Amino acid sequence: MVTQYGIKLVVHLLTNQFGNIVAKVCESLLRRGPLTLQLIVRFTELTPQQVKSSLLILIQHNCVQAFSLEQQDGLQDGPKANTQYLALFNNILHRMRFSKFLKIVSGEFGECKELLKGLLQHGRLTLKQMVEREREKSSKKDGNCEDIVQENILKLLSARYVERCPIHEPVLATPVKDDTAKRRGAKSSKRNEESETIEQRVLGAAAPMDAQRFSIITNTGSNVSRETSVGEKRKYDALELDRESAAEEEEIVLLRANFEEFMCRLRHKACIENVRTRLDDGASIVLRAMLEAVRSLEKRVKTEKSVPLSLNTIFEEVMNSEEGRGMTLDRVRASLVQLGCSSSARGSDESYSIDLKKIVELAQNDEVESIVLKRFGRNAYKMFRLLSKTGCLVETEKISDVTFVEKKEAPKMLFKLWSDGYLHMEKITVAAGRQSQFLLWKVNKPSLQEHVLDEMFHAALNLSQRVAYEREKDKELINLPADKQVMSLEKRHEQRKNVALVLESSLRELDDAVMLFHDFEEPSLLKLDL
Repeated sequence: MVTQYGIKLVVHLLTNQFGNIVAKVCESLLRRGPLTLQLIVRFTELTPQQVKSSLLILIQHNCVQAFSLEQQDGLQDGPKANTQYLALFNNILHRMRFSKFLKIVSGEFGECKELLKGLLQHGRLTLKQMVEREREKSSKKDGNCEDIVQENILKLLSARYVERCPIHEPVLATPVKDDTAKRRGAKSSKRNEESETIEQRVLGAAAPMDAQRFSIITNTGSNVSRETSVGEKRKYDALELDRESAAEEEEIVLLRANFEEFMCRLRHKACIENVRTRLDDGASIVLRAMLEAVRSLEKRVKTEKSVPLSLNTIFEEVMNSEEGRGMTLDRVRASLVQLGCSSSARGSDESYSIDLKKIVELAQNDEVESIVLKRFGRNAYKMFRLLSKTGCLVETEKISDVTFVEKKEAPKMLFKLWSDGYLHMEKITVAAGRQSQFLLWKVNKPSLQEHVLDEMFHAALNLSQRVAYEREKDKELINLPADKQVMSLEKRHEQRKNVALVLESSLRELDDAVMLFHDFEEPSLLKLDL
């Protein structure tokens, strides 16, 4: 779900970090979809060299993915590849969350934080480059530095926080449209193709297999060609950042941060916090234990239901946590009922799975209701909550009666909610004796979620611009002559620090809400046809 203010927000992020030219190239891709180099030059009116340099920067920082689309050329025997570039909206947006990613790794592997920081800062690095960065910081010239870096990288790979970079330019086959292929193709495969977006197809084709995705070379020397996977040794072909750098013959393995794994962890955290607030500590402890038990099996950020676990397995996992050691088996079973876990019989054991999608939806409802309460007041909140729970059209007078809102005040509040995009309205005219008109109201959740998300992107853009403005203002004040400075440098620094803390804290909290609506649930994306 990419909204207009969402595009403006990520363009602002790129402008602050890489400048106007790079941001302009990416904005063209975000607004127009995949483009060739020639089309980007045409739409941006930049020079080919400027566009090429911008694309290399964006690819280096995982903001753009190149791919080729096979096209059958009647004048040639073989297929003709056409290189295009696709902007990755989510990866750009994740740049706001780097501090959250670092906090996760710092909590699990404190000594690995600097390695991840380097990957987030530079986008993609080889093991050799990471070793060199560590030597510059620690001033270690012996081989011990290389061993430490490799050991820490293996920890991050085993936890799936770091991964190999995707294939530079995967080739997507153009769907064949002849009658023979249509007869051969199954209905299920047709549905899958229609449901996949161009971004999903490209990223799926570019992603290496897990055995290769989470592996690392054992030595940074040019004479060594062995590799160690997490758990076994495998051979792997050279990876390239771009075609121009392929002249080097030695194998290059580029590593980057695995945003998907970090988003899984943040989604788990959001679900646990919502359950703690909505239910109690016992339910949140059981949920955390279940999520930890299936962590290695969860492959997608937006998994709807967790892998089924037996009651004994859940109880053992609860006992492994310090806060869960005081819980009994009956208390764990009661918490599973609270969580609404669906149970099934597997042999002699009961197994339970948690509906994560439902927890996310409940958290979204809480967030929207909180916005309505703060913006429109308690009476509007009561009417909105009634319509949200009812899920169907309700007449104005009935809403007023159920919520105990005055009949004169209710229509005004409902119109206000409708005009601001929070309600859907329908007019019905009844001709019985004399003509009467009724207004019916309901909450249209898909359109409401898109509207709320766009408002959140707008607010995040305003906060980001304010943070950038405060930084520039501080630079101007520091450069003022001493005779024109109103307050001391110490006071000005303390004032700037306090303002920055408030703004950055507000932006982090707002981003938590953005993730709830954009990253934690499958959005209704607009599919781009090739």
